[in-house]
Order: sequence, then structure tokens, then C-alpha cells
Amino acid sequence: MGQEKALPIKIQGVTKTYGSVYALNDVDLDIHSGEFLTLLGPSGSGKTTLLMVLAGFNRPDCGSVRFGEREIIRMPPHKRDVGMVFQNYALFPHMDVAANIGFPLKLRGLAKEQIRPRVDEALATVQLEGYGARGVDQLSGGQKQRVALARAIVFNPRILLMDEPLSALDKKLRERMQIELRHLHEKLGMTTVYVTHDQREALTMSDRIAVINEGRLMQLDKPRAIYDQPANAFVANFIGESTLLPVEQNGGVPSFGGVALKLAQGNADGELLLLRPERLIFLDDDDKAEFNRFTGVVREVVYQGESFLVYITLAGGHEVAVRSVSQRHSIAAAPDVGDQVSLGLHRDETVLIEGSTEGGMD
Repeated sequence: MGQEKALPIKIQGVTKTYGSVYALNDVDLDIHSGEFLTLLGPSGSGKTTLLMVLAGFNRPDCGSVRFGEREIIRMPPHKRDVGMVFQNYALFPHMDVAANIGFPLKLRGLAKEQIRPRVDEALATVQLEGYGARGVDQLSGGQKQRVALARAIVFNPRILLMDEPLSALDKKLRERMQIELRHLHEKLGMTTVYVTHDQREALTMSDRIAVINEGRLMQLDKPRAIYDQPANAFVANFIGESTLLPVEQNGGVPSFGGVALKLAQGNADGELLLLRPERLIFLDDDDKAEFNRFTGVVREVVYQGESFLVYITLAGGHEVAVRSVSQRHSIAAAPDVGDQVSLGLHRDETVLIEGSTEGGMD
């Protein structure tokens, strides 16, 4: 589809309260032109509130929102020229697919002979050629999602907003649609703001992720940086599986259980040690000195098909988990409940982070 230049979005000092509760608390966020940015957070974090501010359905108490050079904070939704895909699709049940997709063009005063080719082009873009005459009740969940997307892009908006559009789909279809949406974004080049509470979905689809909690921006970065270097305990716990162990600082040297930690250079700050199940390995006596070593007793072994998860109680009572790929030889070699084991975490994957609080409102 013909696409004008995408627009950047600049959010400054946006605050929204409901009584004494902050849904958004002084949020600053720059979204690059043409990027796919995901607002990620738990239910009640403020991510949907922020999306509705961008869409114009929610007026903040204070702050500024600019699309390119235009201040749009007081602009009504229909004049913002943004495409919107809602969580429940919001399709009109009394209209066929073509009429649903063409509705934004009809509102903009286009003639029927102008609308039809644009609708056909939108259907082709979402891989639903020939579906125009079907009723909405004849569509599957995945097809409804595609129709809602086609309706959002048919008028070539420069900004696309999406509110958890895949949440109603089953796991397999949702994962396939994640890749399709990513490819469609690369093709269309619209600035896209996507809301989800699914951290794997955010990691899969995004150029950058804005993690939000209690109405505040916790961290903004590329997916790998968010996962590998979380800014605080909230982000570490929300993105992926993790265990956080308390770290002692002795003369600027971090240690756990009285043993100094081996760290990558410049990584000595923080009160918590981040352990991810897939980063831990089982050590034997021949393993090299570049690993931090932890000893414990196996509490439980859980087979999960593609992997198995071993739960271990460390000396001092801390619980950790180790995930290993479940190839035949590794299943046979899996430790038994009650075994004493040594775990290793490579110094380059030894990450210290700061503590944080949790909570929020959506």
C-alpha cells in the first residue's frame, strides 16, 4: 500500500490520575519514526491508558504529545489520522468484510469507485483476497484480526496503534500472527505502538520495548538489552524467568554467600544477582575458573518436552531453577531429587541489578 513518511511521537510529562491513583505518572517517551515500539507491563500498569492518550480517547491531566511537529493533546480522535486495532477487533456485525474495511474511507468522503480498489489492496496486504463479501460471523478469530488490521491501515495512516490484538487467539495462531505482523510492519513502515502484557510477544516483535509499571516508565531499550540487562528487579522478574539473590558489598567487591563474584568488567553495581534458568549450567570439577559456582540440593525435576527444569535449594535456603534442553542423553543424565550439585554462571553472564517495587493500574 502507498505509505507516506511515518511520524515520530514525542511524549513529555504525561500524567493521568483517577482520584488519588496515578494511572500515568510524569511519563516521557520518544518513539522513533517508523519503529515498532511495544508498551509492556502487567494488567493495571498504565500501558493501555497511555495508548488511549495517543489515540485521543483519554485526555491526560497534564503533559504534551506531539505527532511529528503537531501538538495533538487537545485534538479529537478522528482528526489524529491514526489507525487503531482494538483488543476485541470492534468489527460491525451487520456489515460484510469489505464494508467493514471501507468504513474509514466512507467517513472520509471517498466515492464507492475509489473505495473498492483500496479495500481490495488492504485485503491483499493481510492475505484475505476474495473475502470481501463474507459476513463477520463467518470468520475465524485469526481472520477477524486480519480484517481489523486491514481496516486500520486502509487509509494509509502514518501511525498505527494496537491494543493487545492477539490476546484472543490460541497459542499457535498467536505466535504465527506475531511474525506476520512484524513482516507487515516492515513492509508498511508505519510508526507502530503495540500494547501487550505478554513478554515473549514483546521480545519477538519489537524494535524497542517500553516496560511500564505503576504508571511509570521502568526501562526503554531494545529487546535483548531489556532481557540481558534489566534496569531493576521489576523488569528482571517481569521479563523471562529469574531468581534474584541478595548481594553483599565488601569494600566495593560484590559477593554472595561470602564468596566474591566474578563479573564482566564494569558490572559491579547493584544489590541483587540475576539468575536465569537457561544461563545456569551443571559444573563438574574440570570446569574452568571463569564461572561463579553455587552448590545446592535438587528439590524437583520437571520434564517439559523440549526441556527439563531442575529446582535446586542453595545453601542458605534460596531456591533457583536450571533449564536444560531435553535431548535423550541429557534426560538420562538429569540429576535425581536429593542429589547435591554444583551450578555455574559464566562471569560474562553475571548481572547485578538494583531493587524496585511492584504494582500498578491500567
